[in-house]
Amino acid sequence: MSKIITEKKIKIEIPEGKRKERIDIFLANSVENATRSRIQKLIKSNHVTVNNKIVKPNYLICPGDKIEITIPVTPRPEETEPEDIPLNIVYEDDYIIVVNKPAGMVAHPALGNYSGTLVNALLHYTQKLSKLNEPGRPGIVHRIDKDTSGLLLIAKDEWTHAQLAKQFSAHTIDREYWAVCWGLFDEKKGEVIGNIARSKKDRKIFTVSNIEGRYAHTFYEVIEEFEFASLIKLKLKTGRTHQIRVHMSHIKHPVFGDPTYGGRRIVYGSNLPKIKSRVENLLQIMKRQALHAKTLGFVHPHTKEKVFLDSDLPEDMKMLLEKLRNE
Repeated sequence: MSKIITEKKIKIEIPEGKRKERIDIFLANSVENATRSRIQKLIKSNHVTVNNKIVKPNYLICPGDKIEITIPVTPRPEETEPEDIPLNIVYEDDYIIVVNKPAGMVAHPALGNYSGTLVNALLHYTQKLSKLNEPGRPGIVHRIDKDTSGLLLIAKDEWTHAQLAKQFSAHTIDREYWAVCWGLFDEKKGEVIGNIARSKKDRKIFTVSNIEGRYAHTFYEVIEEFEFASLIKLKLKTGRTHQIRVHMSHIKHPVFGDPTYGGRRIVYGSNLPKIKSRVENLLQIMKRQALHAKTLGFVHPHTKEKVFLDSDLPEDMKMLLEKLRNE
């Protein structure tokens, strides 16, 4: 299905009294669903003008400036197309599929990701997918982040989907994540409780808040310790967006490699050249957050029997752990 690229124009006039600020920072905080990197790309491709003149990302806005942004927009296709993408299926019967999703794959089509998703692959694999969700998300019972790998539950019919969704809502689904986090934990077993809310600085990311957001509760336990990092297992009492990544960052143990929540900053050993060099090499191995949805347990809606599934760590996490052990 062909996609016609159109344009969306945004006009902003800087009010009197506004302090000077870099235009890329100002627009990232002012334009809905924008990120600083996306704004910088638009500026560098001459899609942003100030007073009808091309500017650079470091331009300092002033009161009275008239900014015009031209954003190329790719409309969502009317239907999600099947695509021949390999699936790592770890369990399947007449009602359910469980897939071990690789890092880098989005669960379902959304703005900027209309192809190459798990749903595109599922539509090619089978015609039996629940339509309980809105169009574009057939069969998807729950999600994990694009760059988190691990087990995902898919429903083939609406009744099965509804019963599984009730288990998620009641927090009776057993899920265990494994992660490599920065630092050594004072307590080898603990919990993090803190509401998760959207950041006021960037609406695409989340933060722990005392006054806003939704209640979130994470349990963790240390499995193995290294010189400047730990392998931990985590269980979620709630299932908020980015919950593990936000909570671990909040307690100063960000998930190693996480580009959004501080996991790519060297938070240990930055003043020691040998450690710094080793960490930089490890970050080259782990180009994403070192987080994997390892186990999944649920009561089968039809047989009423407990189904428990486990999965191997992906190769990048295995290599990271091997390097950490050798150090």
